[in-house]
Amino acid sequence: MRFAIVVGRFYEELAERLVAGATHVFEAADAEAIDVYDVPGAFELPLAALMAAESGRYAGVACLGAVIRGETSHYDHVCEEAARGIQDVALRTGVPCGFGVLTVETLEQAHLRSGGAKRDEGADAAEAVLALARLRARLDG
Repeated sequence: MRFAIVVGRFYEELAERLVAGATHVFEAADAEAIDVYDVPGAFELPLAALMAAESGRYAGVACLGAVIRGETSHYDHVCEEAARGIQDVALRTGVPCGFGVLTVETLEQAHLRSGGAKRDEGADAAEAVLALARLRARLDG
């Protein structure tokens, strides 16, 4: 199976950590290919996921990025639209899309959740994509 990773690069270091986690999971599952597509930030992830899903080339798409709360309501809008948009892509296309977008209060929390002491959201998103891709393959016979 081939997989796509779409990643918001607004926080470059976090993006690299998330991509590393997702890539590791896909490689461990013997993915035929893993293609990484960069976008500016989390808000752009749904459209990139849609383009990847509609290409017909991928069994699933891991959507990665980070949104860190600031002083305005921008955080809420970006998080909600990224989550809604990514889910919409999966439901519209039937291509599994994993949500690996960190939605955190601080940079420290982001580090802990991008391969740090708490978890690896990039790896978790790839695991979700794999689980759904395998389910789809079983149901398709």
